[in-house]
Amino acid sequence: MTRAFIAAFLFFAAPAIAQDVIVVTGDRRGEARVETVLPITFISRDAIIETGSQHPAELVNRTPGAFINRGNGVEHLTAIRSPVLTGGAGAGSFLYLEDGIPLRAAGFANVNGLFEALGGLTGSVEIVRGPGPALYGSNALHGLINYRTPGPATLPPTLELEAGSLGRVRGHALWSATSENLQWLAGLAGQHEEGWRAEAGLDRLEALLRAQGSTPRLDWRFTLAAISLNQETAGYIRGPRAYENLSLSRSNPDPEGFRDAYTVRAALRLEADLDGPWHGSLTPYARSNAMDFRMHFLPSEALEESGHDSIGLQAALVRQAASGRLTLGADIERTQGYLTETQERPTVFSFVQGEHYDYTVRADVAALYAQARWSLSPAWTLHAGARWEATRFDYDNHLPANTVGRYLRPPDRTDDFAVLTPHAGLVWQLADNRAVFARLARGSRAPQTAELYRLQPGQDISGIEPEVLDNAEIGYRRGFAGGGRLELVAFAMRKTNVFFRDADGFNVTDGATRHHGIEFDLDWPLTQRLDVALAGSWAEHSYDFDRVVGNASELIRAGNRIDSAPEWLWNARLDWQATDRLRAGLEWVHVGGYFTDAANANDYDGHDLLNLRLRWSANDRVTLIGTIRNLADIRYAERADFAFGSARYFPGEERAVSIGLRITR
Repeated sequence: MTRAFIAAFLFFAAPAIAQDVIVVTGDRRGEARVETVLPITFISRDAIIETGSQHPAELVNRTPGAFINRGNGVEHLTAIRSPVLTGGAGAGSFLYLEDGIPLRAAGFANVNGLFEALGGLTGSVEIVRGPGPALYGSNALHGLINYRTPGPATLPPTLELEAGSLGRVRGHALWSATSENLQWLAGLAGQHEEGWRAEAGLDRLEALLRAQGSTPRLDWRFTLAAISLNQETAGYIRGPRAYENLSLSRSNPDPEGFRDAYTVRAALRLEADLDGPWHGSLTPYARSNAMDFRMHFLPSEALEESGHDSIGLQAALVRQAASGRLTLGADIERTQGYLTETQERPTVFSFVQGEHYDYTVRADVAALYAQARWSLSPAWTLHAGARWEATRFDYDNHLPANTVGRYLRPPDRTDDFAVLTPHAGLVWQLADNRAVFARLARGSRAPQTAELYRLQPGQDISGIEPEVLDNAEIGYRRGFAGGGRLELVAFAMRKTNVFFRDADGFNVTDGATRHHGIEFDLDWPLTQRLDVALAGSWAEHSYDFDRVVGNASELIRAGNRIDSAPEWLWNARLDWQATDRLRAGLEWVHVGGYFTDAANANDYDGHDLLNLRLRWSANDRVTLIGTIRNLADIRYAERADFAFGSARYFPGEERAVSIGLRITR
């Protein structure tokens, strides 16, 4: 006991260091991570390079409390301080950003939203757990992920190529140049997979152009990004522990599935110092995206075609003073979106042949916000803010307003939603790089347009309200000599007006859930050549209401655990600089067991995986890369679910090896 006490005392009282990472998601201006009131994870460009991720899950799952279920190709389902959410909840509960601008418009989110984020061209990633600050609106509910484009001055020209098992080839090229008044960067990345499952290939391209400069009175930054995706999709395999059968795991019961999509987005950020202590910024932006998707998981195998185009403006005034910082802002956005669903197959049960849906939606969003940070004393800082946001959907139905089979097409209508989301917190600075922080925050999301207008008989949306999540958290963070850091956070949340579709196919608009847990994040340099990192969480996610349905396995009772919600998540990494040229990293990924249905009658045991990464520097410019994923060749499930009377799984990949080459100028 005495030794444990001494070790704990040394761990928490060891000399702190003054330096820390600067993060921008909390206020868009930049602040030291130890000074922010947000529980935030920062993934640097170096960490992105070291990981060599083939899927966003490999990066995001290094965050405490984050759990992305990986599908084939770029498909995924996300959890951040939440169960793994699907449908409209999975699309609308997390906000995905690029340089602080949403990748998609509110109301038009995609459950696989990270496929539109830059991969190999990303500069860094910041992940906020829990509701976002006042700068961000609808969908910043359980968390947000901000992909930051790289600054031209921070990256040398780079070429990286990699090939490996399962027919995988990926690579990217970056070129940058700087002058006195202009800096620019251009990048191109590509990814090809034959697919480890039958008829589940992938081709993905991404391009980035970033230019920035300054004049005597104005700083500006322009970004243009484009992504193209062509993917064949594999469905669930069925049967008890079916993922343990390798031949079954490699099969694809839905070979006709596909997803073809593109997205283009552009933004121009203008910043200037105004009179006195004020600083102003304007960011006009535009986005366009479209996707064709074969709904292979339904008997209809219908073709869904959807997309939307947006223009928007972020405007802010910032007053910097010795006592703190005040930010006043306004956001406006207009979006025109569409969706069609058509069944070519002959009628099957209530899945009727022909047009199911054909509608357009014009969405207008306007928001005002204020956010401030006040130094109450040299040790105490108060953070507070609030955002008011109004959303209007004008829905225009292009088919007869009636019921055809299982499809209800509502008549033209207009829906309005308004929310107020405040937050307040305190940071107690114990030392230069040591702090305690506490925060109360509310997050909210307007319904997704597909939840409102893609209905089935008997469904009624007249009483639907925005989902609201109230969050309380307290945490401790510090830095250590040599570059290490620690963060501990405890949280409790309650969500109301939970909207989802139950097992009988009816909309539930008044659900409620509870979430509480502890998160742990540690980076620790054991020696000059050996580093350890550990990110983990324990959490319970439970229903807080009752719902009786015809399917006994989906019967909801208050206190039941929410399905697809592991209690324990761990990610541990041991990095060894074996020689001046050779670096090796061993990663352990633990996913605890979880229930696979709402009644808690079926479950999945969880799994443990090992990944090995090697880097050998031939010289200052050339690096050889080797990675072995699933080193022990474990049979596991990326996602386990119980539906339609049987267990079903997204099987996890077998052992895979890749080898690459990285050249920098």
